[in-house]
Amino acid sequence: MVSRHHLKDWVIEALRNIGKPAKIIDVAKEIWRAHGAELEGTPLFYTWQYDMRWAALSLSKEGKVALSNTVGKGQWALMGSSAR
Repeated sequence: MVSRHHLKDWVIEALRNIGKPAKIIDVAKEIWRAHGAELEGTPLFYTWQYDMRWAALSLSKEGKVALSNTVGKGQWALMGSSAR
């Protein structure tokens, strides 16, 4: 079953697919495009956008994602080895 911990991988995957710093809404659209079917019918369906933000903050603390204070208002970007 899909859990909020999947969102960490999905945020990285979405940013890789986008290929550049991205607006949060574009990350959400990419996650929905790739994983919407997995989310539907699960409790995470109702919280996944909140959980996506939790995942990004967690990834930022791990040094894998740069948040808006370093890449631009409302944007996220991959850092270091996560960018590959």
